[in-house]
Formats: sequence, structure tokens, C-alpha cells
Amino acid sequence: MAYFCRKHSNVFVIAIASLAVVSVAVLTKNSINGFSWFHFFSSQWGWTSITNLGTTSSSSVFTIDQGKRKTLMNGGKLSKEKYVLMRGGNRSDAKLERVEAGLAMARALIREAAEDNNCTSSLHDDLDYIPRGAIYRNACAFHRSYLLMEKLFKIFVYEEGEPPLFHYGTCKDIYSMEGVFLSLMETNTKFRTSNPDEAHVYFLPFSVVMIIEHLFHPIIRDKAVLERTVSDYVRIISHKYLFWNRSLGADHFMLSCHDWGPRATWYVRQLYYNSIRVLCNANTSEYFNPKKDASFPEINLKTGEITGLTGGLPPSNRTVLAFFAGKMHGKLRPALLHHWMGKDKDVQVYETLPQGISYHETMKKSKYCICPSGHEVASPRIAEAIYAECVPVLISQHYILPFSDVLNWDSFTIQVPVTEIPNLKNILEGVPEDQYLRMQERVKQVQRHFVVNNPPRRYDVFHMIIHSIWLRRLNVRFPG
Repeated sequence: MAYFCRKHSNVFVIAIASLAVVSVAVLTKNSINGFSWFHFFSSQWGWTSITNLGTTSSSSVFTIDQGKRKTLMNGGKLSKEKYVLMRGGNRSDAKLERVEAGLAMARALIREAAEDNNCTSSLHDDLDYIPRGAIYRNACAFHRSYLLMEKLFKIFVYEEGEPPLFHYGTCKDIYSMEGVFLSLMETNTKFRTSNPDEAHVYFLPFSVVMIIEHLFHPIIRDKAVLERTVSDYVRIISHKYLFWNRSLGADHFMLSCHDWGPRATWYVRQLYYNSIRVLCNANTSEYFNPKKDASFPEINLKTGEITGLTGGLPPSNRTVLAFFAGKMHGKLRPALLHHWMGKDKDVQVYETLPQGISYHETMKKSKYCICPSGHEVASPRIAEAIYAECVPVLISQHYILPFSDVLNWDSFTIQVPVTEIPNLKNILEGVPEDQYLRMQERVKQVQRHFVVNNPPRRYDVFHMIIHSIWLRRLNVRFPG
């Protein structure tokens, strides 16, 4: 049986948490203001913007604004000596130029692959898996990008900070993917580098889940613990290393699956506006920006066990049209339960499952699994449906779906507007059988991109998260 994460004794956890708070509090609070070195050009995000980076047309790319850099230096905010320190001098510039040259080559090769409908440029490079089919927005571009990521991409993980607030997270429950990623990055040798000068991105390894668990008082409810911990951590690394100041955080990333993951970035302007935020709660109404931020799936590993989670009955044996079981919370679920709970034998909707009915077994015998948003936009039911080979029925608002740079979600899911909830059964029964069979087969195909493995396997959920970060780094370009 495969599980994740090392354990900490309660005494050790409390001691380290207290030490972490003390250690981050002793830093001086000098920092460089502003986030205006970078700006976005308007364009459709996704593969179009990624693969147009080398052209003169508009693209979703961070690029240094020379005029605003001069304003920063000459407007009293930044001395010339401090700017030289930030840039690190000629030696650092040469190292950065080598990194940027590799990324420029990657952009050109991805652009070439995007225009190659037969994928001839990458077929000979991969005997393990060739992305093909309607589940991909552009299978050729994805394949080439993925292979380049494996060959080139390097991540520097700041070593500052101690568990359990840093470098550690829980690997079971609804927030498990945060801990899984932190755990895998601690031991990763393929993408992680100990040499920050060769890194393409820099990881801030704090765990929002652990900060809330160990520092947030349930009665006092002081959310400022997030501000203090995250702000002071950025101060530490920005004073010790030149990399944060060099890009004002644009080549740095944080990752969180907690509902308050976005909130954790509010307190550092550069982290909020510039950095890559990898979030389960990818809500555009809360200023998730898909041009620079990345969405990753919420996967509920209830016990930490990662084996035996996939599989379901063949389509001919799926006797339930649609299934949902879950609490009535959030803005969307009350309408679903009001219209369908206990009212139709084909659309089985429950707030509490009757005794003797298995949640996961019912998913495995359902044609469609209803996945409405709850308190937040993300839902673990999407991954659960994919694991059960059940076509997901997505009901959400303002949600950027995981890996949507790469995946064509319309090819293997049904997306139902909130206003159409009363018409849900008619919508599902109106799907032709041959279309349903194609979608169900695609759900099985896309499953590999959502499976958790330890150690990770190519194209699994860990690698897809890394690839989403890789794409965002391709959107950050330093001037020559």
C-alpha cells in the first residue's frame, strides 16, 4: 500500500511552529516596493499565447518595461547601487542569459510543433506515451512542450523554513495535493536543482494548510498569521538571494490547495500580481489570472492511500444515469438539491447517502457524475469521477479547470450552466449514445493525468502540475 508524507510528533510540531514564528519575526522589514516592471499584453491565454512568444504579435508574456525600470531607479525608490545588487552584476547576467537562451529555443520548438499536424517533430523522441486525440487542445504542441520540460526545466526550492509550516503538508484529506506536491519536491532529483543560477523558477515551500492548522486560533480567528508568515518568508529570501528582486517575483511560484490559498498571496504585492500562483481555488471572480496563475486538481486522498482508486464498470453495466452526494453548501448546490434530491430514480441526488449505498461504488456504475462547486469553485468530485471512469457533469461559475492549457475539457465532460439545473435530466438523456461512449473512453484516457503516483510517473498529476508551471515560466521573459 502506497502512502505519502513523513509524520511529526505533536510536541515536535508545536515546538517547530513556535520556532518558525519567532525566526521569521526577527528580520528587518526593508523591501523593494512596486511590481510595475512587468506587464501583460492582451491575447487569448493558453497554447496560442505560449507558442507566439517569439513573434512580434501580442502575447501573454511578462517582459521588463525599460521606462518603468528607469522610473524605479531615478524616482528615489531604488538606487543604482541597489539595482546592480539586484541584478547581480555581469556574471549573474551571463547565467541568466544562458537560462533565457534555453527558453527561447523551447518557445521556437513548441511553436513549430503546434503547426505540425502530424507531430513528426516529436514522435521519435518518446516511446512511452504519445499524446493523441480530442482530449488535447493541441496534442503535438503538448508533447513537444512536455519533452522539453523533462529535458530543460529546473526548479530551485528555497531551503529556508522548517516543517511543519514549510517543506511539509498533510497528504490525506481534501487538501492532500498540497502536501503531496511538497513531499515530492523534497525528494525530486529530475527537476529540482541545488544551483539557483541554473533554475528557471524558484519555489516558496510554505504550506497554507499547515499555517492554518498550527497558527490559526479557531476562536480568535486571526487571519494575520498568514500575512506574518508569508510576508516574513518573502523578506527572508529577498534579502538572502538576488532572485526575487531580479524579477520582482515573476519567476517564483507558490502552491496551495487550501480555500485560503489565494488569500495567502494578498499580503505581498509582487507575490499577488507577479508570481505564479498554483491554486486549486482557481476562481477568476477572486482575481485568479490564468495568464500567469495555474489551476491544479483538488484530490481527496482520505487515508493517504494512492493505489486502487481507479476503475469502474463498462458502459453497458452503468445503470444510473447521474449521481451526486454531498452537503448543501455554497451558492450552487442548494438549487441542485432543491430540484433533484429524492425526486428521480435516474438522477440520484443525495445530501446524505442512505445506509448500505456506497459513494464510490455508485460512481462506478453511473454514466454521469455531477460535480457542482461548493464553498469554493474546485471540487474533488471531478477527480473522483475521472477515477471512476464516469463522465463528469460540471456545474460551476468562474472556475478555470485544471490543466486547461493542455486539456480540451469539452471533449470528456458535460458543462451545465447553473440556470439549466432544472433541465439536467433532459440534457443528459439528449446526449447520443455514440457521443457518450466516446466521452467515456476519453475519461479513461485522461485519467493518467490525474493519478497520484509515488514515485511519480511520466504524465501523471505531479508532472502535469510541473508542466503548468513550465508554461507560465515560458511567459516570463527577461530582455536580452
